[in-house]
Amino acid sequence: MADLSRVKLANGIELDVWDSGPKDAPALIFLHGFPENHRTWRHQIEHLNSRFRCIAPDQRGYGNSSRPEGVEHYEPMVVAQDIGLLAQALELGSYTIIGHDWGGAIAWLVAAFGQASGHVTRAVIANAPHPVLFAELLLKDREQRAASQYMRTFRDPAHDPLVREHGLGALLLKAISWDRKIANDPAEQALQMEEWADQTRAFAMLNWYRASGLYVPSMDEPFGLPASYAAPPFPKLKIPTLVIWGMEDEALLPANVDGLTDWVENLTVERIADAGHFIPWESPDAVNAALDGFLAQIFLADGTST
Repeated sequence: MADLSRVKLANGIELDVWDSGPKDAPALIFLHGFPENHRTWRHQIEHLNSRFRCIAPDQRGYGNSSRPEGVEHYEPMVVAQDIGLLAQALELGSYTIIGHDWGGAIAWLVAAFGQASGHVTRAVIANAPHPVLFAELLLKDREQRAASQYMRTFRDPAHDPLVREHGLGALLLKAISWDRKIANDPAEQALQMEEWADQTRAFAMLNWYRASGLYVPSMDEPFGLPASYAAPPFPKLKIPTLVIWGMEDEALLPANVDGLTDWVENLTVERIADAGHFIPWESPDAVNAALDGFLAQIFLADGTST
């Protein structure tokens, strides 16, 4: 397991961070999703940290990082601010943001609002939908709405006694019934099970869903965009962006890749066949190859040696 350093942010939040690679190399910040930790990206970091400074925090609520009480402390923009403050604390001039699942959702925000200052110069998103496109799919796409009903279960406080008594793992078993069964490395799975068993961690993780303003309709509600619908304001992404998608994802369906060119000017999409949702460790070689091609292309364009 990696050695973690404790980083205190200007907002008082403390994050445990895996910080490896040359300190003067181009920086990559890796954001994990639910219900994992910084180890989501272990294969990519071990592949890249001879050439790049690789920074992977346990985000707030995860691992031993700060777990403030109250759903309001887990709103997406609040969590996204942690990443900007982490970059400041580590004195990064600029960096590439890389995220998967909920970490990808935060990466979309960090990239969209960090590109103007020049601090975020490129983005990589792995199986995490664009916030505007996903909101629309939930309204009009029957298959994606059905696949997302687990979010309603995670938000429902009626299941809190189950979590208190048996941990997050019990709720995961209740809410998710994917056909694709891919086992994580036993040591990684044991670490996750330990973290899921802790009540304060479990509810902090669930608060990411409960704090989000994303509306997930029930299957009984009408399908289609309401006549009064207007896309929420969201900056168009102008920095080079790589989207990697495991095409067998049962939670976030491949339709999420459609329409991205309306929101991303400089887009590369890598569709990975026979890969599911947890693509960083399900298909590490394919993800590493996609990252190698993207980062080499961008850094060569910048005139920076890799």
